[in-house]
Amino acid sequence: MRAPPSLDEALPTSPLGAAAEAAAPELAIRGHMPALDGVRGLAVLLVLLLHFVGNTTATNRFESALLFVSGYGMLGVDLFFVLSGFLITGILYDSRGAPGYFRNFYMRRVLRIFPLYYGTLIAFFLVAPFVGLHGAALDELRGNQSWLWLYGANVFHAIQGKWALSYLNHFWSLAVEEHFYFVWPLLVWWLGSRPRALLWTSLGLVIASPVASAAATLLTGNPTIKMITPFQLQGLALGGFLAVLARQPGGTARIRRWVPRIALGVGGALAASFFWHRLSEVGQSVMGPIRPPLFVVLLGCLLIQALASPRGTWTSRFFTGRTMTFLGTYSYGLYVFHHFISYAVMTHGTEQVLAGWIGNHTLAIFVQASLGISLSIAVAYASYHLFERRFLVLKRYFSHQR
Repeated sequence: MRAPPSLDEALPTSPLGAAAEAAAPELAIRGHMPALDGVRGLAVLLVLLLHFVGNTTATNRFESALLFVSGYGMLGVDLFFVLSGFLITGILYDSRGAPGYFRNFYMRRVLRIFPLYYGTLIAFFLVAPFVGLHGAALDELRGNQSWLWLYGANVFHAIQGKWALSYLNHFWSLAVEEHFYFVWPLLVWWLGSRPRALLWTSLGLVIASPVASAAATLLTGNPTIKMITPFQLQGLALGGFLAVLARQPGGTARIRRWVPRIALGVGGALAASFFWHRLSEVGQSVMGPIRPPLFVVLLGCLLIQALASPRGTWTSRFFTGRTMTFLGTYSYGLYVFHHFISYAVMTHGTEQVLAGWIGNHTLAIFVQASLGISLSIAVAYASYHLFERRFLVLKRYFSHQR
């Protein structure tokens, strides 16, 4: 009996479309992809701008516009999710059936994530009290530390209905990713031999997750309930969908053909939503839950565009350039460390102190952001080379090659 067609085969293709797909070059979806280092760098840069600029206080129209734009730095986390889903699913799909499938995957994740994550918790909850570091925020954080040891920061925020972990508020997204890493290998192992089922499952999560998140927020009135992992699966599942589709016959050509059209359509919908949101109270209530999922789809298109851009184009130069790939290399440490600094400067009113010294509040915002980001980079760089690499070299013992 003939196997059921894949999702890619099930989609109709015109003769002209088939010819275009045959002529289109394949996307580089295996091995080291420098463009994705740049995507990772962009993601962490957005988060840095959110916390070092978006959390300041506007005193004029220019600053208000600056804060409005930097507020979209929250999309950096969504971009991390899409990228993680794409990379992790690709690794799992390519290594399914290989000896040590689960062992190799989980050990490589442990070596990459646990040392810095738990090293940070040890510093906060064991070393800091020992050397006499205290304070209201630190003491309250220590009282809730069990949630962090168990990767439950996102659940704790949801229960509290607010940001409730001060210096470690941002660990919620690390919890979401860890939950995903725990379950997703099982799903890929189970459905990997049936790519059509895996594609439809991923696509179903892309749709169901934001719908469930919007419904839960509406029903509970809790703004942080959306941080629970099932409500944050859209980006991860979208990345997984793209990774599996790209590995089907003709899949990368199909993606290259459709991504520009999808991006144009979603971009148009987002532009229309902004006008409706501004002009109508009904638009505000309707577009509030719809806009974030549209942005996630746009981020998926951005990831593919970064991979598909020919060498020498401005897109390729941006994502494979030194700045973005440098930030991407140290993105994990940057994400972990930056919020300690941004939270401290926010709670201690550093921008006002700088404004008093400099005599210009706008310039003070730029100085504070520059110093904060520079310090974050320095700490992340030192952490990577002095600490994290000692564990990363051990990954060679857990190769996921077939």
